[in-house]
Amino acid sequence: MNPSPRIAVIDDDVAVCDSLDLLFETRQWPVRTFASAEAFLADARLDDFGCLIVDVRMAGMSGLELFARLKEEHGYVPPVIFLTGHGDVPMAVNAVKEGASDFLEKPFDHHQLLAKVEACLARDAAVRTSRSQQDSVLSRLEELTPRERQVLREILAGKLNKQVADRLDISIKTVEVHRARIFTKMRVHSAMELAAMLKDIPLETWCPSA
Repeated sequence: MNPSPRIAVIDDDVAVCDSLDLLFETRQWPVRTFASAEAFLADARLDDFGCLIVDVRMAGMSGLELFARLKEEHGYVPPVIFLTGHGDVPMAVNAVKEGASDFLEKPFDHHQLLAKVEACLARDAAVRTSRSQQDSVLSRLEELTPRERQVLREILAGKLNKQVADRLDISIKTVEVHRARIFTKMRVHSAMELAAMLKDIPLETWCPSA
């Protein structure tokens, strides 16, 4: 993933695009503008952006339609801030209920927009970090043998080595060997570290037979 996500401004008003481009340059935030939702879909990679600023009402595909499509096609959509005219505020409010981050009514205060974008970029960075960490953990889990995964499951259940040995019908010495290998591959030093590392990863994703 891009370590410095850009801001996407999607608005069919050229003046708005140019204004926001200059505004974000004052914060040295990378920005890319698009004249329509269709242009964004045709020429952008969603993962390159940490915040989307989208006009609710545009010629062709509306901002709301774009948001719905992105949610349908992608597992993660960066924070979205909608720009709206007075008559479109109810639609923007509904979009927030559907998962958009926020909205601003035109004409909007630049300082308020900067604050909202900064919060969105921070939220996106936190999500990216979490996803990266989870991918790393899943990669380590893939290194475990089927038997090591079984032993890991019992360790997470709080079982002692003797209990694990009895349940899996193996010797205590074998359990100890598997336990040591698991700790090495997962890069931890205790069962507590393992439990903390795996608390947000569903058991069935790495131990299908559980």
